[in-house]
Amino acid sequence: MPRISPVRPVRLVIAATALALTATACTGSSTSGATDDASKPSTITFWHPWSAPNEVKAIEANVAAFEKAHPNIDVKVVGNVDADKVNQALRAGGSNAPDVVASPETSNVGKFCSSGVFADLDPFLEKSKIDTAKTFPKPMLDYTQFEGTRCALPLLGDAYGLYYNKTMFEEAGITAPPKTLSEFKAAAVKLTKSKGGSYSQLGFMPTFHGYEVTVPHLAAQWSPEYFTADGKSNVAKDPAFKELLTWQQDMVKSLGGFQKLEKYRSTFGDEWSAQNPLHTGQIAMNIDGEWRGGMMKDAGVDFEVGVAPFPVPDDQADTYGKGFLTGTIIGLASTSSKQNAAWELVKYMTTNTDAVVSFANAINNVPSTFEALKSPKLENDATMQAFVKIAENPNSNTAPAAVNGSAYQETLQNFAYDYESGKEKGLDAGLAKVAKQIDTDIAKAK
Repeated sequence: MPRISPVRPVRLVIAATALALTATACTGSSTSGATDDASKPSTITFWHPWSAPNEVKAIEANVAAFEKAHPNIDVKVVGNVDADKVNQALRAGGSNAPDVVASPETSNVGKFCSSGVFADLDPFLEKSKIDTAKTFPKPMLDYTQFEGTRCALPLLGDAYGLYYNKTMFEEAGITAPPKTLSEFKAAAVKLTKSKGGSYSQLGFMPTFHGYEVTVPHLAAQWSPEYFTADGKSNVAKDPAFKELLTWQQDMVKSLGGFQKLEKYRSTFGDEWSAQNPLHTGQIAMNIDGEWRGGMMKDAGVDFEVGVAPFPVPDDQADTYGKGFLTGTIIGLASTSSKQNAAWELVKYMTTNTDAVVSFANAINNVPSTFEALKSPKLENDATMQAFVKIAENPNSNTAPAAVNGSAYQETLQNFAYDYESGKEKGLDAGLAKVAKQIDTDIAKAK
């Protein structure tokens, strides 16, 4: 995103689960059975989700560079592939199935790994002598493996931080972006201007239907543990989730109440258009990803945009600089008979610094390797610099993979909707119910 403009919403970790794969769907073979000779002439098929002209141009340029470096391997590129087609092809295998697949949803890694439709990459990584811990930031490694099986690698990333309207900050006498949540609350209140029964300006839209204001995106600032060591839901025991929801409720009350805020939210334009409320000045601050900077530039906003890490809880002030990370993943189809040749493409696109940087520059994403993050070729304007630092921060984190995809996140998010609206009254009891539901759903999916 701008990496995948038309389908950007599926990048959200709370988006509807796609590519539904089950353990019984696996028709693939072990990666140890990869016997093709990658030095011999071959043709492999690469499916990807991008469709916007700049995105398609960028991915095709990367593939062309790969083919130049590997003249014996031709790559058949198929873009704008929808979830249903990928699902069917990976389950069925055969000559019409892809050899390499890029997916915009990290939430599906648990399904890809546990079902076996994506090949285990460890044998390939070992053969290529790639030390993943020294190559990729830890959160990106976390969302490309499941229960010890690495079936995917990161292909560019997204980092979440704070965007703020510098003009509004100056008018309010705020000289620097807030670093703690108490500072953030004070700034949001100060930046809010009421008009009749509504607002002429809102410091921050705290309701969970607000754009990018989701449980996972915000919870990262508490560094939560979603699951225990034995795989059970931890949302009722880790205080991070209760503290998040308590903080969010306080923000809602402090900025006018749920009904007033939701009424104002109904006046917002589409999130992916020039009418996004951050663009139009309807809100002064928001949490969002690195792509927003490019979108605001394209929209020609008439104020200076500030970018910083999203604030952290006051008792975690020393972790300021962290944020939520996610991104695109790429893997090998386990049914492919050309896995060695296909691996050469995956390795090139994920570990070749120039390839990673050129793709990141083209579609306004955060690079996904340490070397690319430090590359002098990265178009590192002030906005991108801020997100690069978030991606590099050792305290940044992500939402872990699960065997049933994003279902556990959706269960938690749905409770958050009910709690903020007053439909659910008890926070402790509600989180306990959420944890039980998550465990039940995961057990059924295994």
